[in-house]
Amino acid sequence: MKGALPSGAKGRNSGAEFTSRLQKGGALLEDMRRLVSAWSEDVRSSDAVPVVMRVLGKSTLPRAKDTYVRAFKPRFVNGNPPNAWKLARPLEDANAAIEVVRPLYYWITARAERPLYEFVTMEMHEGLRSPGRTVTVEEVMLWLEERLRDYGKKWTPTIRRKVSRGILAALRDFGFLEGRVRKKMVPYHVPLPSLVWIAQILSSLQSQGRALVEHPDWGLFLMDESDVERRFLEAHQMGWLNYQAAGRVVRFEFPTLSLEDYAHAILG
Repeated sequence: MKGALPSGAKGRNSGAEFTSRLQKGGALLEDMRRLVSAWSEDVRSSDAVPVVMRVLGKSTLPRAKDTYVRAFKPRFVNGNPPNAWKLARPLEDANAAIEVVRPLYYWITARAERPLYEFVTMEMHEGLRSPGRTVTVEEVMLWLEERLRDYGKKWTPTIRRKVSRGILAALRDFGFLEGRVRKKMVPYHVPLPSLVWIAQILSSLQSQGRALVEHPDWGLFLMDESDVERRFLEAHQMGWLNYQAAGRVVRFEFPTLSLEDYAHAILG
């Protein structure tokens, strides 16, 4: 697909990526959307915080700096894939509904915030999928302690609690949980346009054929391989991609459109 998709992004799974940034903010969805809609390649690091203050109307320099340094920059500028704001911008420019935009911002955030990615794909996907299941801060803290031990890292109980709250707050804002104090799992369904948009990005990042169906990122949406195949068939029937499967052999073709035109195609 044409459209200058970011290149050079590879899967990463090291202790260095397992950071405590989420203690400073979970989804921050509205802030991230405003910044994506206003960002450009002309914004340099030295100019970034004033731009954030102007776009978001942050009252103090520390708040603007935190939003940029701990959220927008690692997720949407230096994340995986890099310059992910360019991947969200066509949907914003096309006035996509929040239901379509939200899963993309979640995917970008989880790829940049390893604790969130691993908690969903390792813990929620395997054992916490039942709607109505309560998820507590203490459960997340215990899970974090185990993962930190695996990575040879150690955080104070205070940091672990703050990160745990950040994970749960992000999952609530991204639509997986509900409740402010007692957070419960709710049924989650990723809209087909969102899934197709993420699929064409993954395809451009060298995930082809069967590897795209089996990509671990679909676990972020609590989907199994059979779920992914079924949704790709739906997208094929809509004409948004060409999906052919014969046993283990899978072939994908995406329309040769610019990102902007593809956004309009899948949004109708």
